[in-house]
Amino acid sequence: MIQMRKLNLLIVLLAGTIVFSGCNKLKKMVDLAKEQDLTVTPSPLELHGNDVKFEMSAVLPQKMLPSGMIYTLKTFYKYGTAQSDLEDLEFKADDFPNSSTTTSRLSKEYSFAYTAGMESGELKIKGVATDPRSGKTLETPDTPTVAVGLIMTSRLAQSVYETASAGHGYNEGEELIATNIEFYFDKGRSELKRSEQRSDRGKQFDAFVAEKNVTRTVTITGTHSPEGAERINSRLSQNRAERIEKWYRDNMRKYDYKGMADSINFVLKPVVEDWGMFKAALNNYDGISSDEKSAVLRIVNGGGAFGDKEKNLQKLGSYSKLMRDVYPPLRTAKSEILTVKDKKTNAEIAVLAKQIAGGSISADSLSEAELLFAGTLTPSLSEREAIYKAATKKNPSYAAHNNLGATYLEMAKAASNDGARNSNVDKAITQLDIAANKKKGAEVLTNQASAYLMQGNNDKAYETLAAAQGASPSREVASKVKAMKGGLEILQGDYDKAIQTMAGANETADLLFNRGLALLLKKENENAQSAFDDALDKDGNYAMAHYGKAISYARQSSEAEMITSLKAAVAANPKLKEKAVSDLEFNRFANAVKAAL
Repeated sequence: MIQMRKLNLLIVLLAGTIVFSGCNKLKKMVDLAKEQDLTVTPSPLELHGNDVKFEMSAVLPQKMLPSGMIYTLKTFYKYGTAQSDLEDLEFKADDFPNSSTTTSRLSKEYSFAYTAGMESGELKIKGVATDPRSGKTLETPDTPTVAVGLIMTSRLAQSVYETASAGHGYNEGEELIATNIEFYFDKGRSELKRSEQRSDRGKQFDAFVAEKNVTRTVTITGTHSPEGAERINSRLSQNRAERIEKWYRDNMRKYDYKGMADSINFVLKPVVEDWGMFKAALNNYDGISSDEKSAVLRIVNGGGAFGDKEKNLQKLGSYSKLMRDVYPPLRTAKSEILTVKDKKTNAEIAVLAKQIAGGSISADSLSEAELLFAGTLTPSLSEREAIYKAATKKNPSYAAHNNLGATYLEMAKAASNDGARNSNVDKAITQLDIAANKKKGAEVLTNQASAYLMQGNNDKAYETLAAAQGASPSREVASKVKAMKGGLEILQGDYDKAIQTMAGANETADLLFNRGLALLLKKENENAQSAFDDALDKDGNYAMAHYGKAISYARQSSEAEMITSLKAAVAANPKLKEKAVSDLEFNRFANAVKAAL
């Protein structure tokens, strides 16, 4: 019995020794934790897309990992009263058998989603020593900060709100109307018969000239039939064309055209030895059978000279019918007269459109195309709104509703307060939804994307822009889509894709800034500076381009150039002073920045 008591006592003493020894090891680990070396890359942390990614490397001093023990680095990001817990970095003594004589190193890549307010937070760690055998733990007494705040440069991307108008269908340029009149001649002759001049065609011609239409070109095509008597006179076609020109000019003198005649270009086109018109006439002629037509065409389409073919035609039984019915209409001079279409002036259209919008005259005073065109003639957004509203009432077409929606977006861009801005965006979406129900064209999709972007719905905006690209946009609309997409791709953190997308867009100051920003975020500082300079060439007062250059210089440790660019940025936009002072991009030069600004 005594021996049993001694054995139990020995076990208790041994267990106590082990526990005491474990506690000593935990305390020693915590004490040595003061010598641990922690490196965070990048530092400060950076936001790219919607995530903050970094790598943390931890080096523990010798003898900090006794056999069987575990040391854990609990990592978290603290901002305000909130905290985002990250994954643990765990050192197991068994994984570092030489820890008593060498340092122990581990690295880990981290990522956490960005939440508003995180920009002024801190990345902190807490060390925990653990004895797995006893289950006891001991924490380090402090929670050191290993990185401060977030660099938010990626959020400097400028949102591009483009609008796209649907075509109005009105041609404001000069339009020509073709008037065609034919005159017929006797076989082998070029004199214009009195009967032709007095015919309905002649009277039409005379009346046309009498109206003094603004005429640009008169093209007269003289022809002949392919039979010998016509063919042997090589100038017959030319003479017939010249005869009609002379008659036209005589009539202009008769109706006192004066200087107007000098501006008319007469083009004479004699057609000699050509079977084209003959074959067209034969195709429409039903006086002979299809077999007889085939026999004629075999000769015409076969080999040999023009005259030989005509002689071979004379041998056919159908030739007399050709002479009687087909040949005479070929002995003509065809006149095509191009006159200028009479149109309202742009000023007249603008005045009428305002009256229609005001309800003082009927909407029928202008065509739909003219009314839609009138919307492009005024810089006033309120006048444009009224005109497009009138257009939707006259004809609720895709173009009318799309262009009214685009006008509301322009009003939203120009709004001085959030209430007016949001109201106009809502009205734009209503009109654009109506337009989309009629046709999901590239213009309406582009406008819808702008509206979603103004509402802060970047994902839906990007999805809609992709749909616009697939809707066969015009070159102008495609350029606008690319400019908007590129800005969103920067916010998504896909800088290579953004640069590729923006390469096909119209180079506005905003686009050139965004291109420079994407290059800056790719660490291509010199190329970024070049793009920022391009933006300043477009707009010398572009504050953000100066600010982007300042960041680039700071990253290259060029303090003097950085200060110069920051001063230019603040001069263009005084609100940037407060931003620059707190921007971690300039953290190494904080005192110089404060002193300079």
